[in-house]
Amino acid sequence: MKRWVTLFTLLLLVVSPFFTSVASANDYKGHQMKEELSYWVNKGVIQTDAKGNVSPDRAVTRGEFASYLARSLELPASTKYTFKDLKANTSRTIEIQNAAGAGILGGYPDGSFKPNQQITRQQMAGMIFKAFRYLDIPVNTKLVQFKDSKKISPNFVDAVSAASNLNIIRGDQGYFKPTNNATIGHASAFLFRMFAVTDSSKPSVPTPPANGNVDPEVYKISSVTNGQLNPTNQSFLKFEDALAAYNASSSVQTISQNNVIIKMKSGQVFASENLKQYTSLYSDSALKKEVTYVQKGFELDYVGSSENHVIVELGGYKYYAKHAEVDLVPTQLSAGSSYYKVSNDGLLVHYPYYRTYDSKTKKYTGKYAEYTVGPVASSALKKGQTYTSNDGVHFKERGSQTVVKYYPYFQFQSVRQPSSYSGADLERFIKSALESREKTGIARYKNATTKSKLIGLGSYIKSTEKLHQVNAMFILATAIHESDYGMSANAQNKNNIFGIRVFDSSPDKGEVYQDPTKSIDAFIGRYINLNYANPFGAYANGAAPGNKAVGFNMKYASDPFWGSKIAGHMWRIDQYLGNKDANQAELAFISFTGTADVNIRTSPEVRNSSNILFSYKAKHPGELTAFGYPLVIVDRTHSSDGYVWYKVLADTNPDYKKPSEPYGWIRSDLVTLVK
Repeated sequence: MKRWVTLFTLLLLVVSPFFTSVASANDYKGHQMKEELSYWVNKGVIQTDAKGNVSPDRAVTRGEFASYLARSLELPASTKYTFKDLKANTSRTIEIQNAAGAGILGGYPDGSFKPNQQITRQQMAGMIFKAFRYLDIPVNTKLVQFKDSKKISPNFVDAVSAASNLNIIRGDQGYFKPTNNATIGHASAFLFRMFAVTDSSKPSVPTPPANGNVDPEVYKISSVTNGQLNPTNQSFLKFEDALAAYNASSSVQTISQNNVIIKMKSGQVFASENLKQYTSLYSDSALKKEVTYVQKGFELDYVGSSENHVIVELGGYKYYAKHAEVDLVPTQLSAGSSYYKVSNDGLLVHYPYYRTYDSKTKKYTGKYAEYTVGPVASSALKKGQTYTSNDGVHFKERGSQTVVKYYPYFQFQSVRQPSSYSGADLERFIKSALESREKTGIARYKNATTKSKLIGLGSYIKSTEKLHQVNAMFILATAIHESDYGMSANAQNKNNIFGIRVFDSSPDKGEVYQDPTKSIDAFIGRYINLNYANPFGAYANGAAPGNKAVGFNMKYASDPFWGSKIAGHMWRIDQYLGNKDANQAELAFISFTGTADVNIRTSPEVRNSSNILFSYKAKHPGELTAFGYPLVIVDRTHSSDGYVWYKVLADTNPDYKKPSEPYGWIRSDLVTLVK
């Protein structure tokens, strides 16, 4: 899992069914702080045990609360301070050191930290107080009088006053009880209120300087020459005035607001460094309806922008983004852009361009990645030729207007289509892949053939396919991708081979499993068949890996090419085992563009609701009508109503109806075949 939901959309996350919690809530479902606990559990800040419990009424320790702060604030790595009673290089120690390096906590005079000591209410207030100082948030330290104020240590008076003034830590019938211990439930509430204060303390719009000696400019227009942005001597207090000057001059290329480009004639958009670690993409210009999201650093196509938003294109769809979450780079300043190339042996290779941010230099550095999508099945895609593509299906030849449409097979095949390979076949591929990696000599693959957590999983993956109707190659491909062939730290230390509860901002976190098979159970049961493949699921967009327009990739991963990469792994498995699965099913997608839901029926006829198996929610297939819900067609028939009907694999879980109905019917005029 690659998403880290923003800390500052608290109310939305608490009340919106769009962000349905997938966390177990065994011992805090009915708790007084259930909303706060659910929020932080879903963020990976408060971690559950193997049963999904958090023990909300247990006293929280100094080490635990320090970890909560380090994770929620995403503190930078620091070894500035070390403590003699902490075991080196453990996750908890690293988090405590990061918090100490940020000035949020300190140790005892003897050089210890005492991580297992229960934290008192005043100590917790002290850490929160220093967190506000770290965030540069002003606070009021006017003394709040409690009946037991004299019991507050002089070292914590300002901290308790600040927390009390902000209603973060409250009294109990007039008493503060400074030396009482706080519970995990209390800690979740205090942390929740702290970030609500942080959010309200940040200005939502730029405020013109009040000091008359400071240049009051807000907007400037600039040209670009010799690889540099050259602002004119004009400045504007209103966007409309800057826009008029921008439109009136062919030499002007950008509009900037307080030195940040917010509009340009042409160029690229990159998901920027921000507190969320990803960029939200919305379907509306009011930026209220989030549709999907993209990991920081990845490239988007620029369509245009206004004072309040940027319009981008991704996956064949136009979306809106916040200025604060994207960076605009004019064409003249571009250092690179993504492309595809067909190799001489007929493979489609993708070279995505992305940027990384250096917090020390406060600069971005761009670089190319590389992965193989799979073999090119269209002769129109020429060997040696390079292409650009916004959606991974429509490929435009560089230096030409020629556009070739090609759907990489495994990226859009339903996972309800079973693989023809046995568990022994899958195990044979795992063995070969690990041998190949071990031979590279790369340190992280040392002893891969004996240490990988994928070893011995072939039969279990195949039995899971049969039980849950999820393609075995898809399961293995996802495990390979998320666990680096079973060699990642989370796989090795936690038996977590799917990156479950591992987020962009905390890659070392994640759930712990007794063995890798339990990780498979969680991936299929709590994610794929609960919310993604199942058409009744919270994040259902079609039962295929897909991209940022359709399928699992829309909601499962912030990497816009996650679905393409999973498909690439499936192709490599298939290639090694004999090319028995590729192009075996007839693929299609729903191309209906109306506002009504599209029904899948139990028989090839329109009766009434009695023969509706399930319905796909209305979904426009995109600007190029390429990405309706994906289907696998297994048969067709002429009905008495005069229409041809397609028999398709049903996206529903195998236990949806008894006896199970793995197939459904849809009228052919609602469907476009993939050719």
